[in-house]
Amino acid sequence: MATREQQPSDTQQELRDQSTGDLVKQLSQQVTTLVRQEVELAKAEMGEKGRKAGVGLGMFGGAGVAGLLALGSLTAFLILVFDLAIPTWAAALIVTVLWAAVAGVLALQGREKVREVGKPIPEQTAESVKEDVEWLKGHRK
Repeated sequence: MATREQQPSDTQQELRDQSTGDLVKQLSQQVTTLVRQEVELAKAEMGEKGRKAGVGLGMFGGAGVAGLLALGSLTAFLILVFDLAIPTWAAALIVTVLWAAVAGVLALQGREKVREVGKPIPEQTAESVKEDVEWLKGHRK
């Protein structure tokens, strides 16, 4: 039985025919391209996280507006107390409590939305960079 030597592929042969300087130049260009792509991925990922955080921050803004309304209702309540019209001030007190409850609910929902975003790091990019490093380690001879 005759054994056949494994023939190098066209790409391997082309690499063998190139000088070390050319190979280093190609490696440098490829690493530069890889780093640029990783930066672009990080930008896209952080933009997405920023949009999600914006929803939660908007709810915090809504909580602030509701809090101001609660203060306005409290002011109306105090004015009506001086008027000594019991049904009117009781209604003002109920409105104040309702607005305070709305502010509390919005604040809790806003906090939850901000927590959903997670850590402010580009997780996909970090994972991709780790994979690239591992690949480079595996192919280094």
